[in-house]
Amino acid sequence: MSATARSEDDAAAGELAGRLREAGFVRLVGAATGDGLAASGVLARALTDLDRPFQISLATLPADAERATDADLTVAVGRADPTADCSLSAAARPASETAFEVARELGTEPDLALALAGVTADGRALDGSAAEAAADADIERRPGVAVPTSDLVDGLAHSTLVHAPFSGDADATAAALADLGFDPSDDGLDASALDDDERRRVASLVALRAAGDDDVPPRGGRAVERALRPFAGGPFGTIGGYADVLDALARDEPGTGVALALGHDVQAVALDAWRSHARRAHDAVADATTGRYDGLFVARAETEEAPVGTMARLVHDYRSPEPVTLAVADGAAAVASDERDLESVLATAAEGVDGTAAADATGTTGRARFDVETGAFITAFREAL
Repeated sequence: MSATARSEDDAAAGELAGRLREAGFVRLVGAATGDGLAASGVLARALTDLDRPFQISLATLPADAERATDADLTVAVGRADPTADCSLSAAARPASETAFEVARELGTEPDLALALAGVTADGRALDGSAAEAAADADIERRPGVAVPTSDLVDGLAHSTLVHAPFSGDADATAAALADLGFDPSDDGLDASALDDDERRRVASLVALRAAGDDDVPPRGGRAVERALRPFAGGPFGTIGGYADVLDALARDEPGTGVALALGHDVQAVALDAWRSHARRAHDAVADATTGRYDGLFVARAETEEAPVGTMARLVHDYRSPEPVTLAVADGAAAVASDERDLESVLATAAEGVDGTAAADATGTTGRARFDVETGAFITAFREAL
């Protein structure tokens, strides 16, 4: 480990590029999010172009990161981490945006689709240098929906960019498309065979089914926009679809996610993992036991396999009437909020049950692990909130 002073602050692109140039062996520890994975991949590809050895891993919580290493430089990617030599934390903007600029500072040509997918997975606006590069490359939005498959039935059923009545159910998705006048075959519905007007009809269907109900909070209308008018490109056809796969892999199959971010041919395995993640997430949202409190909405998963991070995001975007949402399963929880910084709340709640927790770089989402009954953690979180 380098003796360089450690800092929780984001390293500016130029400063981080300089430190990467000087390091003989670099360790990248990414947050287990689509943005953290994509940003780690952008940096790793730049190091590959420079013939610089590196190690890359993802960690759900900072405590999960293995510290024993001979690396000259350890970089936390997607979150601040005081135990790393420097952090590319994503507090002010997505980590993938900064990683894109670092790769350019190093004199390499970053993978634009990967960087754009990371920014999309983060959920913030595409308005930085990666978006400018996309405009320069004439990559534009097109009508339709962002899915990672050519089959719209498969893509819409398993998308975690939205949660609609048909989500997680291919038969229900096919029926919804049939109601719109399409004729899905046993092989689904080929998106490439649709014209722009037909793609717009599909996009309208998704928007109305996901956010058109009176029970959907206003933030649902904003959230569904991530799935509409996608950028074309990347290994899965659309940038939004690529982002969806990266986020699922970061949370469920980090090894496959790293392989994908490094450019290896693992698309088929990645899509299988994405489908499994999506089915479990949508089932968890649909079957959750919910409770509403002053300022807090709680969704308790009925199965141990629920991916609570994705569950929390979907419940918050499309179900929760409160500004803070807590999703819990056996031994795990995730939170999402509109604006409130949840770092101290999570820390206090976890300490109250001898658990472990951390907020993300912006403080508006976070994860926790614990060994008590879910009800005990819910109580601890409510009291901390």
